[in-house]
Amino acid sequence: MDVYGLIGNPVGHSLSPPMHEAGYAALGLDARYVTFEPDADAAVAAIEGGADLGVAGLNVTVPFKRDALRAVDAAPLAERIGAVNTVDYGPMRAGETDRPRGHNTDAAGVTRALAHHDVTVDGREALVVGAGGAGRAAAFALADAGATVHVANRTAERATELAEDVPDATGGGLDDLATRVAAADLLVNATSVGMEAPEETPVPADHLHGDLAVLDAVYAPIETRLLREAAAAGATTVDGAWMLLYQGVEAFEIWTGEDAPVEAMNAALRAELE
Repeated sequence: MDVYGLIGNPVGHSLSPPMHEAGYAALGLDARYVTFEPDADAAVAAIEGGADLGVAGLNVTVPFKRDALRAVDAAPLAERIGAVNTVDYGPMRAGETDRPRGHNTDAAGVTRALAHHDVTVDGREALVVGAGGAGRAAAFALADAGATVHVANRTAERATELAEDVPDATGGGLDDLATRVAAADLLVNATSVGMEAPEETPVPADHLHGDLAVLDAVYAPIETRLLREAAAAGATTVDGAWMLLYQGVEAFEIWTGEDAPVEAMNAALRAELE
């Protein structure tokens, strides 16, 4: 039996176990998905020692995504983003390397979620609101897919610093948000606004327009105020569960070498969310 899992603290709220186990069941794979919740000072050692425990792959969640870089050989995209959320022990188990391979599948979560909704990225103007971990992944993903990216953040300095790392990106505060949204083809909310307070939104309704595609990284609730008001404006909307799904799908495919059963994984994820 192959053992995969999630390492973070806390992990009790995670939706990854039912999503991944639905994938294993759909393909008839002899595999399980478990969770690990180490203290902060033990996280790197736990990731480094995963292969010795018989683990085939790990997802990494907060607060260990940056720490994981020290425990792996990071793929170029993960190195550029500065965070690892997927660890693959396959090369170690095959004797090809002495360290696990680290990936960032959050970026694929963005582009694959948009592709699922037939949203074109190449050649488009993209606005990412938020310069934290999700914002970094989204900005790199969109830029690498051919979009021109602007990062807007409450603290303008953080947006500017992120933009300096992303090819041909710009960054700034929220003072010109209306102008930025008006010029955008794609809008990604990479903040937590709308999660703890569902009546809040990172972008006022009167900024939104029908030529937008809007991806909200928040998945609880699935329909945020931002998405509801974007739909009312005629925009294409993509809820955060799609991003969560496709980052998991990407990890599943890295670990197993199989095409992930997306419908089965999506059904399990949404059943848990509901």
